[in-house]
Amino acid sequence: MVWPTPKYSRNQVNKAGSILIDEHSDLEDWVWAYQVLSNWRGCHGYPINTFQATLRQKLKKIDPDAIVAQRLKRTPSIFNKLRRIPGMNLARMQDIGGLRAVVNTIQQVKTLHSNYKSTKFTHTLVSEYDYIGTPKSSGYRSIHLVYRYKLQKPSPYDGLQLELQLRTRLQHAWATAVETVGTFLEQSLKSSEGPEEWLRFFSLTGSGFAYIEKAPLVPGYEHLSKRETFGEIAERSKLLGVRDILVGYRSAVQSTIGTSRAAYYLVELNLTPDQKKVSVTPFSRDQLEQASQAYSEAEQRAADGAPIQVVLVSAGSVESLRRAYPNYFLDTHDFLEHLSQIERSARSSVSRAG
Repeated sequence: MVWPTPKYSRNQVNKAGSILIDEHSDLEDWVWAYQVLSNWRGCHGYPINTFQATLRQKLKKIDPDAIVAQRLKRTPSIFNKLRRIPGMNLARMQDIGGLRAVVNTIQQVKTLHSNYKSTKFTHTLVSEYDYIGTPKSSGYRSIHLVYRYKLQKPSPYDGLQLELQLRTRLQHAWATAVETVGTFLEQSLKSSEGPEEWLRFFSLTGSGFAYIEKAPLVPGYEHLSKRETFGEIAERSKLLGVRDILVGYRSAVQSTIGTSRAAYYLVELNLTPDQKKVSVTPFSRDQLEQASQAYSEAEQRAADGAPIQVVLVSAGSVESLRRAYPNYFLDTHDFLEHLSQIERSARSSVSRAG
């Protein structure tokens, strides 16, 4: 199999990133910059593929039913990060290649984390972020490990960075709901951008989920007891109509995904108001170049105004794909199940108090 290799220097990659987010760039420069980005992003496929094999081996003893998936960062997300973070440049963006492990419990997350920390890699652990021990104010909770790829022998991929996310199913359910609502609001809620009422609801719910997992609470909500937290979640959920909205999203989408197993899947969520649809195109392992080209073409259609979101991922079976990226199917079933538990607990507390 032939993997993409870097065609441009890091200086050229950084220049391309600047051009892509400059509103005054001329068309010729922008087209060149987009080609640079496509090549640079595609080059991360090989490193994350090798890390995925290692991750699956580790999970066999920790959680055989864990969800594992890898993805190349979406162009809109890359643009947003370049604009949002002062001093960020494309060549040092650490999560262009992303790998995710979703396990059942926090203890399994900790075990997997410790396993990685004790493993002797030629790769360098650049940074780590424990958002479970110290949750983000948005309510986000997970552990991130950022590695710089390095083999014993010289490799064209040396120096590329990739991000490994370790999270529980409950944390995954929360993140899925945030991305799903963000999709319809056309706001990056996961980056704390969007309507204040939704941002507050999800940060509060993140703290409620932390209570369920007996983990540190989200900043700003430490003063609330479990009962108070659950009661406020139930109240805000009712005011926002969260359940009806999320169920409506899921019901409105048609899926055409088939049942085949493939190495890569191009997932396209079409948000045309009168015909919302999810389509999935499978690609074999030796079709990565074609998959990357199709990914770039679909993203170009989105840039030209088509109401679509698209991502190229690897997740094993189609069922694993749905479990790893339920937000692309607008599927927030797991989140709603946990929300129902919180609402029942809140009602029970009110009944006992009465």
